[in-house]
Amino acid sequence: MNSPSAHSAHAASPFAGADVCEEAGLQLPAEADRVVFDDDLWDFTEVIGLPVQMPLSARRLDFTTIVSPDWRLVAKELVMALVAPQHPVVAPLPRAYRTALHLWTCAGRLAELSRFFRWLDARGVTSLGQVGTECCEAYLWHRRYVLDENGTVVGSQSPATRRAAAMVPVDLVNYRELFTADQPAANLIPWGGATPSAVAEMPNGRDENKTQPVEGGVLQPMLAAALYLLTVFGPHAITLAEQIREADRRGARKSRDVRRAQGRKKARAQDPEPKITALLAEHRQTNNPLTLLPDHHVTERIAKGWSKHDPLVGISLDLLTRRAGFSFFSPRWLPALRGPLEETLASVGAEREFGRNAVAVTMAAGDTTVPWTSPLHRQQAVALTGIVRTAAVIVLAAASGMRSSELMELEVGCRRSEEPAPGLIRYRLVSKVIKGQGLGGVVDEWVVIEPAYRAAELIERLHPVPAEGASLLGRFAFDVRYRWFRNWVNSEAGARLGLAPIPDGLVNLRRLRRTLALEMAYRPGGVLATKIHLKHIVVATTEGYSSRPGGAQAELLAEVNKLEGDRNLDLVLGEFRNYQQGVLPAGPGARSLTEFFASIDEKLDAAAATAPKTQRSDRDVLNLLTKRAKVLHLGPANYCWFTDPSRALCLKLAGTPTADRPLVGMCDSARCPQATHHPCHRPVWAEHAERTEMFLGQLGTTRKTERTRLQADYDRALRVVAEIDAATVTEDEESA
Repeated sequence: MNSPSAHSAHAASPFAGADVCEEAGLQLPAEADRVVFDDDLWDFTEVIGLPVQMPLSARRLDFTTIVSPDWRLVAKELVMALVAPQHPVVAPLPRAYRTALHLWTCAGRLAELSRFFRWLDARGVTSLGQVGTECCEAYLWHRRYVLDENGTVVGSQSPATRRAAAMVPVDLVNYRELFTADQPAANLIPWGGATPSAVAEMPNGRDENKTQPVEGGVLQPMLAAALYLLTVFGPHAITLAEQIREADRRGARKSRDVRRAQGRKKARAQDPEPKITALLAEHRQTNNPLTLLPDHHVTERIAKGWSKHDPLVGISLDLLTRRAGFSFFSPRWLPALRGPLEETLASVGAEREFGRNAVAVTMAAGDTTVPWTSPLHRQQAVALTGIVRTAAVIVLAAASGMRSSELMELEVGCRRSEEPAPGLIRYRLVSKVIKGQGLGGVVDEWVVIEPAYRAAELIERLHPVPAEGASLLGRFAFDVRYRWFRNWVNSEAGARLGLAPIPDGLVNLRRLRRTLALEMAYRPGGVLATKIHLKHIVVATTEGYSSRPGGAQAELLAEVNKLEGDRNLDLVLGEFRNYQQGVLPAGPGARSLTEFFASIDEKLDAAAATAPKTQRSDRDVLNLLTKRAKVLHLGPANYCWFTDPSRALCLKLAGTPTADRPLVGMCDSARCPQATHHPCHRPVWAEHAERTEMFLGQLGTTRKTERTRLQADYDRALRVVAEIDAATVTEDEESA
C-alpha cells in the first residue's frame, strides 16, 4: 500500500484510518491486505463476489492521478460515501445516495473526477470554491465533443460520456458538507438543478432498443462456420489440446531432470552424442519426420550466421535435444552430429510438430473429405484450439441468449442434464445473474438446447486446468476473439474446408442476444431456424422461464414477447393497408378477416363518422387493430387468427378443444376457418406444388395409394396459389 498523503491544515477527515471494506460491507479473505482510507491506492482485487467480467483496472482505485492533496482527499471522501452510504456521517446528507454503488461504477466516477481535476489544473483553478456554472458548462462542452490535436471538433461523445461529465459537479455539490479539505461554493447549482441524464440528453428507455441485430449476411456464414467447427472439429481439437499439454509437460519434466542432473559432477562430462544418435535412429526406424522450426526462428538463425542453404537451418534441434534428455542444443555438438542429422533428414524428412496424419473430415460444402488440419507449429496449434473455442462461444451465445456477464460466470461443472421421460433430455447450464443484482450475483439456471450444451462441454474439455469450480471462460474480449475467428474462416484454412467467407459487420455478444430475440419473434423461418432448430430454442427459453419465473430467461422471454407483439401489430397494419389497396386475403378465414377490416375502415371514414373526432393516424389505427393482433399466430404458410378455440381445426384433431394456443405444427390451413393466406405465403405453396408434381412424376403405376394422396395434396396447393393470385388482383387491375 502507498503511504498517506500530506494534507493542508484542515479538520481531519471523518474516515481517517477507516477500513474501507469493513465500512462498505465488502468481504475479503482472512489473509488479504486491508484497504485503508488513508492509502492512495485502494486495491479491491481480493474482494469476494466481484464479477468475472470486471477488469483488474476497475478493481484498483488509484488516487495518485490527482495531483492536489486536497482534491485527492475530496475524491477519497466522495468514493467512500458512494460505497458506504449508511456511514453515520453520510446518511444525514439530504442528497446522498441511499444505496451503495458498485465498485465498477465507483471506478468510473473516480476516473471522470480525476479528469475533471486535471482540466481544472490546466485552467489555473486551485479551489473548488472557484468553480461556477460557467465552469461546469465549459467542462461539459469539453467532454461533449471529440477534438483532434489542434482542438478542432471531429465528432461527438456518447450520451453516457456526457452524463458522466455532468455527474461530477453534481456529486461534488451533493456531498459538499462531507468534504474537509475543499468544498464547492454554497450557491453553486449546476444546470439549475437539472439531472445529469437530462443535461446529457440520455434516451429515456421507452424508445426502440438501440442494440441492432447481427446482419443476416454476416450471421449465416458465421453461424454455419461455428457449428461446423463445433461438431466436426471439436473432438479433434480436444485431442490436439491434449497433445500440446503433453508436449509441454514432457518438455518441462525433461528440463527439471536435466537441471537436477547438471548439478551433479558426474553428469557434467556426459556426452550427448550417443543419446541423440539413438533418438535419430528411432526416427528412421519409425519413419517419424523431424520437427520443423517456425519461419521466424529460421530467420533468426540466418541472422546469426547460418547459411540459408544449410539443410539443418529449419530443423528444431532444441526439441530433439530435450527429447534426448538435455535442456538445449549446444552449437559445439553440431560438427559431430551433422552426419546423423542429415542422414535422418534425408530418410524421413521434416514436418511441423502437431497435426501430422490428421483424420479426414467431410468439407462444409459437398461430400469431399480432407484432413481436418494441415501440420502445425505449436503456436498455430494453440491458435487453432482457440478458434474452435471461440466457435463454441458463438454457438453458446447465439443459441442461449446469455449476457456476456452470465457467460463469464460459467464454471467447470456447470452442465446439468435430466431425462424426465425416455428419450426426452433437458439440458441446463448453471451460472449467475449479475446485472441488477447485488455483489456476488444470484445463481441461476438456463434451460438450453443440445448444441449450446455441447458447446459448453467442448469449452470445458479444452480448458487447460478443468478443475471443478474453475472459471470456464474467464474474462475475455469477444470482439478480439471474433476478429481472429473471422480471419481464420476467411483464410486459406477456411477455404480448404469449404467454409463461406464472413463479410465485414459488427458482431458482439449484445447483438447476438438481440438477434436471438428478434429471430424468435419476427423470423421463425430465418437464419437461426435454418442452422439451429428455432422451435427447440423457443421451448428451452419457455422452460427456463417456467423453471425460474424471475430468472434471466424470463427477461429474454419478456423481450421476445414484446417484440412478438410489435411484429403482430406491424403485420396486421400491413394487411389492413393491403386491404385498403384492394389486395385481399385468401383462405377459409378470409371472409371473417375482410369483414373485420371493413369495420375498421368504416370507423376511419370521415363521412360516415357521427362524432367530430376522426381517427386516421397509424397510432389510432393500431389501437383499433390491437385486439386482433393479439390472436395472430404465424404458420409456415399461413396466418392463424385464433379468435375462437372451438373453431380451431388443429385443436379438434389433437383432442384439446380448450387449449389457449393453436398447434401451428398441425395446421391444415386449407380447411381451418381461422386461417388465411396472403401474398407472402405464395412462394411456399408454389414450391410445395412444384415438389409434389416432381414426386408424382417419379411414382410407378402400381403405387396408386401414394398417387391418390399426392394428387390431392398437389391439387390443394394449386388451389391455394390460385386463390392468392385471385385475391391479390388490385382495383386498378380490375378496372383495366
